[in-house]
Amino acid sequence: MNFHLLATGPRPVAPFSHAVEADGWVLLTGQMPTDPAAPDAPLPHGIEAQTKRVMQNLEVVLHGVGLDLSHVLQCRAYLTDFERDYAGFNETYKSFFPADRLPARTTIGVTALAVGALVEIDCVAKRP
Repeated sequence: MNFHLLATGPRPVAPFSHAVEADGWVLLTGQMPTDPAAPDAPLPHGIEAQTKRVMQNLEVVLHGVGLDLSHVLQCRAYLTDFERDYAGFNETYKSFFPADRLPARTTIGVTALAVGALVEIDCVAKRP
């Protein structure tokens, strides 16, 4: 088993590894819409901008372990205002994947997320 805490990854907001790997399966911790280059900067405004930043942060972690979004099999997304943000979240999220290669996904409405985020996404990837 490998525990990956990446120097180039987003600053952790809790005690966790960016990714944990076992037998070719790579589990990525949920990412927040923080900027790895400026972790104390204000969060992007709105669900679309925050979703984009979260997806970019997932890409940073995936690249840090030698993978990319094409290796993602499943995602879980958490939204703090599900009814308001679901459509905008979906539009931004799907732009990161080819239409014929969308991962399995669950989206859950929650009462709050760390750092006051509107969205958090974790995922499972598999090495080829």
